[in-house]
Amino acid sequence: MSLAVVHTRANVGIQAPLITVEVHLSSGLPGFTLVGLPETVVKESRERVRSAILHSGLEFPLQRITINLAPADLPKGGGRFDLAIAVGILAASGQLGDAELTKYEFLGELSLSGEVRWVRGVLPGLLAAASDERKAIVPKANEQEAALLGNNDVLLCEHLLQVLGHLCGEDVLPGPTAAVPEALEVHGDLADVRGQATAKRALLLAAAGGHNLLLRGPPGTG
Repeated sequence: MSLAVVHTRANVGIQAPLITVEVHLSSGLPGFTLVGLPETVVKESRERVRSAILHSGLEFPLQRITINLAPADLPKGGGRFDLAIAVGILAASGQLGDAELTKYEFLGELSLSGEVRWVRGVLPGLLAAASDERKAIVPKANEQEAALLGNNDVLLCEHLLQVLGHLCGEDVLPGPTAAVPEALEVHGDLADVRGQATAKRALLLAAAGGHNLLLRGPPGTG
């Protein structure tokens, strides 16, 4: 296969628009072209992806590689697309066999050795992927955030080879461990106060609006 399509997510505020990574391999002098309005950090992913693939013991295709991040009019920043680009190159060069990439979305920055690093703000992307009925593969370092989703739609990875093993059916990536809520300190509750409806309403309004409040009365009225 000389053309592969992989899905990932951008991070725009609290929104996570879908990004389609299209990878095409063609004959000619070896080259690596990245289009689709990428910022400088994204353009630098060419070297990170190349090194990560080679240091993982995989083959980096000696062909002309063209990668399009669509939609082209959406600015894209950060290293969050590294993993998706690497998976697309491996798929286009036939190193993933018959892996069903349409079932997954990939988020993660790659180190030069192939480790998958933490990326900022994955939760909106996880929610969007789940709504589109796709599983998301994200860095193990994002487990605490991924555990907030509370379902089986998130898989964790620490290295590019783990992702390759999962897609090829040789291994199974784990999901996040359920987040354990911290014990809350118990304080008094206004519901425990009998009567005093006017005073309680004044307290609620002052707390909600951040206003100053002075309570006066004879001894014993509180």
